[in-house]
Amino acid sequence: MKLTRTLTGLALTTAFLVGVPLAAQAASGTSWGPYTAPGGNAKAVGTLQAEDEDHADIPTAGLVRISGKVYDLTRSSATCGWAVFRITYRDAEGGLPFVHRSFRDCTYGRPLAFSFTRRDVYQVELKVCAEGKKKQPSLTCLYAGTWKTLYLSK
Repeated sequence: MKLTRTLTGLALTTAFLVGVPLAAQAASGTSWGPYTAPGGNAKAVGTLQAEDEDHADIPTAGLVRISGKVYDLTRSSATCGWAVFRITYRDAEGGLPFVHRSFRDCTYGRPLAFSFTRRDVYQVELKVCAEGKKKQPSLTCLYAGTWKTLYLSK
């Protein structure tokens, strides 16, 4: 019993020190965020629920549900808050490609609610950015800085 508690404490401490959020380690409904953009001009918060984990050769969740809100924290009408998700999934050939899913809020004081699902998910990551009104997030938003891991199938 004491050994189990010690190992559990060690696992939690390791997760904290490595920087992997506990939400990334849990397989069922968990909250994530708030995460903010550099400079604090946008934020995102929400929940993630992973169901039917398959621990075959490449472990994946059968279905992942993500919902939340993205906030534009600038008073400028030219700037928007972005929540950008990178979803890595298992394809028919067993590979692990990824897709982006983005949500934009350009209305200070009124957050944008979003919700989506994805099948055969290996990993879900998030970036929050604040930038001009465009149809898609910029390459800087997508490729500069680090992604926050919200879920990783194990």
